[in-house]
Amino acid sequence: MFRHSGKKRTFRHNMRIASLLSFVAGIVNVAGFLSIQQLTTNVTGHFAFFVDEVFRWNFWGSLVFFLYIFFFLLGSFVSNMIVEIISKLNDKPSYRTPIIIESIILLLVATFGQKLIYTHADFIACVLLFTMGLQNSLVTKISKATVRTTHLTGLFTDLGIELSQLFFYKLPEQKKKLLSSIKLRLTIISFFFLGGFLGGILYSSLQLNILAIAAAFLLFGLIYDEIRLKIARFNH
Repeated sequence: MFRHSGKKRTFRHNMRIASLLSFVAGIVNVAGFLSIQQLTTNVTGHFAFFVDEVFRWNFWGSLVFFLYIFFFLLGSFVSNMIVEIISKLNDKPSYRTPIIIESIILLLVATFGQKLIYTHADFIACVLLFTMGLQNSLVTKISKATVRTTHLTGLFTDLGIELSQLFFYKLPEQKKKLLSSIKLRLTIISFFFLGGFLGGILYSSLQLNILAIAAAFLLFGLIYDEIRLKIARFNH
C-alpha cells in the first residue's frame, strides 16, 4: 500500500492505496461540510470565493479563503519535505510519517473540534485542508501521479476521456491498460462516495468524532503494511 516489496509499484498497490485514502477523504469532506459548511478536501471552489471577496474589497473574507488555499498548499509542501528529508537520511523514502501526522491531526479535531465549531470554524477548515494537502501530495508521489484522492473533478475528466477511448483502442495491450486505468478511477470515485455516505449517516450521532474513524482506517493501513512486509520478508 504505502510501501511494497519489489522494485516497482503495481496496479494492485495503487488500487489499495486509492481505496483507503479516497474513503478517508470522503469522510473528511462530509464531516467538514456538515460541521462548518466548508469544503475541506480541495481548494477549487475556495479560489473562486477568494477572487469574489477581493472584488468586493472584503479584506477579511478574502484573507480567510486565501488561508484555506495556503493551508492545503502547506500540507502538500510539508508532506513532500518530510519524505525527501527522510529519504536523504536513510536512502529510502518513508511514507509513514505524513500518514501518522494526518492521523494525529484528525484525532485531535475529532476530540476537540466540536467545541471549536462556533468560535473557530475557519481554524478547523484550515487544519482539515492541511491534512488533505498532506494526503494528496503523498499519494501523488507514491503512485507517480497516477492516484489522487481528495477531489473528483480531474478524475471525472480523465474518466470521460478514457471511456471515449474505448471506441478507438483496439489492440489488446492498449485496451487492457485503458481498462485498468478506468477501473482505478472508478474505485477512487466509489470509495470517496462510500466514505462520504458513511460520514453522512454517522455524523448525526458522532458529529466530528467521525474523523476518529478516518484516522483509525489510516492507522490500520500502516499496520497492515508492516505485517504484510514482514510476512513477505520471512517467506523470502
